[in-house]
Parts: sequence; C-alpha cells; structure tokens
Amino acid sequence: MNIAIVGTGYVGLVTGTCLADFGNHVYCVDIDAQKVENMKNGIVPIYEPGLEEVFHRNIKSGRLHFTTNIDEVLENCTVIFLALPTPPGEDGSADLSYVLGVASDIATKMKEYKIIVNKSTVPVGTADKVNNLVAEKTTIPFDVVSNPEFLREGYAVSDFMKPSRVIIGSSSDKAIDVMKKIYKPLTDIGIPILTMDEKSSELTKYAANSFLATKISFMNEVANYCELVGANVDDVRLGMGSDDRIGKRFLYAGIGYGGSCFPKDVKALVKSGKQENYRFKILESVEEVNHTQKTILVPEVKNYLGDLKGKKIALWGLAFKENTDDIREASSLEVIDELTKLGAEVVAYDPVASQNVQKVIGDKIKYAEGMYEALDGADVLIIATEWAEFRNPEFDIIEEKLKNKAIFDGRNLYELSELKNKGFYYKSIGRKTIK
Repeated sequence: MNIAIVGTGYVGLVTGTCLADFGNHVYCVDIDAQKVENMKNGIVPIYEPGLEEVFHRNIKSGRLHFTTNIDEVLENCTVIFLALPTPPGEDGSADLSYVLGVASDIATKMKEYKIIVNKSTVPVGTADKVNNLVAEKTTIPFDVVSNPEFLREGYAVSDFMKPSRVIIGSSSDKAIDVMKKIYKPLTDIGIPILTMDEKSSELTKYAANSFLATKISFMNEVANYCELVGANVDDVRLGMGSDDRIGKRFLYAGIGYGGSCFPKDVKALVKSGKQENYRFKILESVEEVNHTQKTILVPEVKNYLGDLKGKKIALWGLAFKENTDDIREASSLEVIDELTKLGAEVVAYDPVASQNVQKVIGDKIKYAEGMYEALDGADVLIIATEWAEFRNPEFDIIEEKLKNKAIFDGRNLYELSELKNKGFYYKSIGRKTIK
C-alpha cells in the first residue's frame, strides 16, 4: 500500500519508518527542505534507539521516501497520516493550526477518495473539525480517522512494532477496513485493534497520558510524605505495585515528568474541560505537584552549601528522561534556571541532549564532554536524568573530583546502604537522607 506521512518529528518519522518495514511504500512529507535532503542521504534527524537500523533498511529497500511536495504524495497515496505538532498555547489549549492547515491543503488538491488519519494528539472534536473543513472545500469523497499514537520516546520503535493495542476511531466501515489492512502485521501476532467513534478515540489518548501523569505526581507526593514520617518510598512502591489492580509502572518517585506528551496533554485536557464548564480538579493538582517537584532539590542544595553565589554545581542529565535527546519540559531546565538565579555556576553532562539545551539556553551553563569531567572542582553533584551510565559510576572518581562528597539524586539511582558505606552525603527523593 502507498501511505503518506505528513510531518517527520518523533511520531511521524517512527510511524513512517515502521510502516515501511511492514512492506508499504511510505512517503514522508516535511516543509523543511534541508531536513528532507538529509533524510534522503540517510541522516536520521532525531535520536531514538533502534530507529536508525530500520530507517536505513527501508531506504535501501526503496520503500521509504522523503519529499517536500505534498502534491506528489496525494497523487500516489490514498491514506494520509497527519503527524503534526499541536503545541500548547498560553492558556494550555492545543494549537490545531498545523493540522487544520494541512487538512485544508489536502482538500483543495485531492482528486479522488482519501483517508485523512489524525496521528497527532488532538482534542476531542478535532476529527469533526477536520471533516467539516475538508467538506467545505471539496465534493470528492473522503473519511477522517483518529488513530492516536502511544509511543514512548526512547522505546518508540518497539512500542510501534509491539503495542499493547491499536485504536481506530472512525464512523466509516470503509476506512476501518483499510486501517485494519495497514495494521495486519500487528493483528497477525495477536495485537488487538479497538474500534470506536472518533471522539472516544481522541479522548482515550488524553485520558491515558493524563492518568499516567497522575500516577507519577501521586507517587511524588507520597515520596515527599515519606521523608516527613521516615518511610521509604521504594518499599511503598513495591508494596503498591505488587497489587495488579495498580501495576508496577509509573510509580517511581523523582523530580517530575516532562517531555512532549504528558505536560501538554494534561494542560490540553484541563483546558478542554473548562471549555465545557467542567473542572478536572485532579489534573489541576497533578500539574501543580509536578511544577513544584521539578525544583524540589534546589532548596536542599542551598541548605547544604549555604549561599550558592559562586558555587559550582555538576549536573548529570539534561534530557527529560533516558534514551532520548528530547528536552521539552525537562526538569533539568527548571533546576538550571533556579540555580543560576541564585548565582551558581552549572556544568552539565548528557550523553545526547547537550546540543539541544545549548540551542535553547546558549552559554548560560557550561557543557562537559564526559560525566566525570563535569565534576572537576564542583561543590556537589545533582542527577536529573536516569541514564544507564549514571547507575553504576566510579564513586572513587566522584569523591576525588567533588569538593564535597555530596550527591543530590533526583532519580533515586543508588542504594542508600552503598552511599552510606562510602561516606557520601546523599539526598534522594522519598528516602532517608544519608549524612
């Protein structure tokens, strides 16, 4: 089948590459001519484990194509996936201008039946908006489908190839049949397809992400309470997660969630509720807790060092989580902002995300080439991202390079007993502080 993907960000590029691996001819469209040229030359524009191998395999096979010309793909493709950004506005509402703009372009140029698939995360009712917009501009038959993605950055390829489910929202039997053919490689290995109306499909994505964000913020509140009463959040997490009604995932305490999905989707659902005169009171609290949690270690550093003016702080981790170079809504950026406001000098290391941070904040901080280099002459170490290489460091080197044997761990990477035996001051989240 010939399939078009409009937009080559995380979702679009992973979706297009994996659909090509299913044997389809996939045409990826982007307005960035240099990006398109780079992809034609085999350059993957994002860091995503496992993507590069599948990307190159399908370029070599002649199934994966890149272009800036949407007219070309409209001639060749019946199914057009929209994988476009829906950034939050100042009021938290999702900006649909990219989605509606491309839908309008398709409507004016299509010459035969098309299926327009919303892969972007969009508010409830967006499929209706797209449908009405296209219907105003053409008499050619078409269908609009909601097909939300559930890809975790850092695990996106495996999530696409082995999802827990595929959701198709459509009122058209014809469109549903076509979508089922596209996803047949998944149903052949037992992956379920859930069909529903468009609004339910759209809401499922927001509800799922908002619920996971709620689990994270709830555990962070529990962690903060653990510190007050002397409990250990790791033990509480294990006790809770062993209940299969709750599950083990998304119960890890830390310094808040970030990324392109959870913050945006929670805000958008809260805003969508307000538009219907409904308050998502729980989600408003989730946002508040997460905002506070991101910088919860900064006062702890200040209490330990006193005046931070002129102090040098080593920071391990800039990406919002491991295995990605995405820094959107990353807790590290909030930590950096607070520390520099207090006069501290920050030297940061991240395996892949440093360049992205430098594009955003420039030389506000210094960037180290290695994790131990960041420690040279630093007063303390803060850990903001749970990269695997941070989990088993050479503590002797840390001790040698830091002015103080002090680690402030925002991701609870180390065992309390180990740090106690090594004589470190160790502050983590929801656990006893080792002094």
